[in-house]
Amino acid sequence: MSGLRTALVLCAIALPLHADLLRYWSGNADDVRPIVLKGPVLVLEGGGGDVTAGLQAAIDRIRGCTSCATKIDVVVLGTSGAGDDNPYFMKMNGVDSVLSMVITDRLSASRPDVVQDVRNAELVYFAGGDACGYIRWLKDSPVEAAVKAVFKRGGAVGGRGAGAAIQGEIAYESCPDQSTESSDALLDPFHAGVTLSRGFFEWPGMRGVITDTHFQQRDRLGRLLVFLARSRQGRPLTGLGISEGTVALVDRKGAGIVMGAGPVHLIAADSPPQRLERGSPLEHRGVSIWRFEPGETFDLQNRPLRDPKTIDVIEGKLSGDPY
Repeated sequence: MSGLRTALVLCAIALPLHADLLRYWSGNADDVRPIVLKGPVLVLEGGGGDVTAGLQAAIDRIRGCTSCATKIDVVVLGTSGAGDDNPYFMKMNGVDSVLSMVITDRLSASRPDVVQDVRNAELVYFAGGDACGYIRWLKDSPVEAAVKAVFKRGGAVGGRGAGAAIQGEIAYESCPDQSTESSDALLDPFHAGVTLSRGFFEWPGMRGVITDTHFQQRDRLGRLLVFLARSRQGRPLTGLGISEGTVALVDRKGAGIVMGAGPVHLIAADSPPQRLERGSPLEHRGVSIWRFEPGETFDLQNRPLRDPKTIDVIEGKLSGDPY
């Protein structure tokens, strides 16, 4: 290797290799490639500010240590931005390099160099902002396959906001470029802003799960109930609501832990809705809600043993405070 190849890059450098692709690199240009990774783990951040302790815990989990010499490479994928995450990740213990890529077309998601860079990472992080863009440009692409390969070999995958929402089996697309309010969705579950997508990553631990973020701060319980009602197709589903400043770390089997400011909510509406019609308010009785604080654990594939809070949806209105 030449000295130029192995030199430590002290700041992120933008490399415009394609009209619709920007790359921002920080750290060591060599692929560290740890022999064994101890994951996988999903990193699901609620947005509203990163949770440093949660991200560090994910990094340490896949390294298998908290103070060893093992290093990892991070790839950040976004649909906008300018490498803003690079300095943040470079401050993490155990991070050798960070490559941020802004992907805004299907062609970029099929480029061999982009696919290889993603496949070489130990942590792939979706920077949030635009679930519609991620689904439009990355779903069923070679980059999606590369992300799955990182997870399969024991790495970490996740993101903040929209980057966490796309990790569920069913994802809210927010297409085209909108965010449905709970009040609108409850009054008409078939509101034009309620667009859902299936079959993106299909992680085993996220089977039957719909994730929403900025959860308590933006009062998103109502719209998550609509997502669940629209998607159930004869089987019970689980809603995972992650508040701002909070991260849920989830393993391959769906076992998770809450870190950060908290809380995380699990929502189950196992019985079918009493009314689910276009242009009519949602009617759904017996919705179960469990709240988990920082440090508490949960299981996305099994109902909690403790009793839930129970509310009803009557004429598109919640019968009580769900949070």
